[in-house]
Amino acid sequence: MVKDRLWTGSFFAACGANFLMFFAFYMLLPILPMYLAEQFAVTKSTAGLILSSYTIMALLFRPFAGFMVDSFPRKPLLLICYTFFISYFGGYMLAGALAVFAVLRATHGMAFGMVTVSVNTVAIDIMPASRRGEGIGYFGVSTNLAMAIGPMVALMIHDATPDYDWIFATALGVGLLGLFVASLVKGTKTEAVGAKQTISLDRFLLLKGVPGAVTTIFLSFAYGVLSTYVAVYGKEEVGLAGGTGLFFVCLSGGLVVSRLISGQLINRGYLTQVSKAGISLLIAGFLCFVFIKHPLSFYGCGVAIGVGYGLLCPTLQTMFINLAHHNQRGTANATYLTSWDFGVGSGVLLGGIIAQHTSYSSAFLLGTLLLCVGLTLFFVWSGPYFDRNKLR
Repeated sequence: MVKDRLWTGSFFAACGANFLMFFAFYMLLPILPMYLAEQFAVTKSTAGLILSSYTIMALLFRPFAGFMVDSFPRKPLLLICYTFFISYFGGYMLAGALAVFAVLRATHGMAFGMVTVSVNTVAIDIMPASRRGEGIGYFGVSTNLAMAIGPMVALMIHDATPDYDWIFATALGVGLLGLFVASLVKGTKTEAVGAKQTISLDRFLLLKGVPGAVTTIFLSFAYGVLSTYVAVYGKEEVGLAGGTGLFFVCLSGGLVVSRLISGQLINRGYLTQVSKAGISLLIAGFLCFVFIKHPLSFYGCGVAIGVGYGLLCPTLQTMFINLAHHNQRGTANATYLTSWDFGVGSGVLLGGIIAQHTSYSSAFLLGTLLLCVGLTLFFVWSGPYFDRNKLR
């Protein structure tokens, strides 16, 4: 039997646009805590509050983004959201006061929430239904590659020059290239349904996805702490003088390999089993990360945690998609990404506060405990609920 074609020109373009968007995004993630400390002398808790505002605004606007994506032509909306998103990198170079930077960072989260829902939904429209699990896995690889390269490039620039504007300018240039690549995606033919249905809560939030959303919040908290504070943790508590950019390479390597495997397993029907395996591996990886403070363990845990999230994330997103009707793909993506961002934002905010009063190890330990809660919820609630209510 001949497989439906997945790797079309539009799918390549969607993956490229997503890669470049997240490249720009991940360039800023590890250096912003240092930027705030060096340029504005803020405390750890204040930095956590400012940085978490990005994620909070993203999750507040994601439900609205889902409604927009399901109601209007998707490619023009993608280009508008993409332009809005990349313009903020230029704004950071002009922010001379902490208050200005804080406002820019918060509203940038709004743009991020819109563009990520848009690009994810366009990519899923392009994928053949018979290869959707595999396609989501491959599409996620573009994010993971950006996670590896973006922070590494940013930290290399930071080591070469104390001027953070070079990092912001590079991110802006990468974003502009991504906008061009996004313009190469052929418009999808999915029907916009906003004018034909009564506006209701289910147009903004996939109600059938609530059990999965609650579980996702607990599972993503640790990732919020990790993605924002790992560079500082490596220097202050592991004792690394440099090389924290290599951690993101290890993390992304694990993510890429496991995503390539998980997509095939999802298509064969092992969705919930892959999720449970991913969560279990994350718990083991974070426990080693917290209690074994050695460079080899630091990087090895990066690989293990990457494999864990690489198994988990495609399965979670596929669960939301498979609970929704075709005209609710935008809402399903928005619900998944909103719950993910809520957990990540909580990790960024509380991680900074906990580190201020205790240590970064304590913040990572809390994230590990919440992963255990998430695994329990998956076994007793969201997993069985999905099996009973899935549409495909």
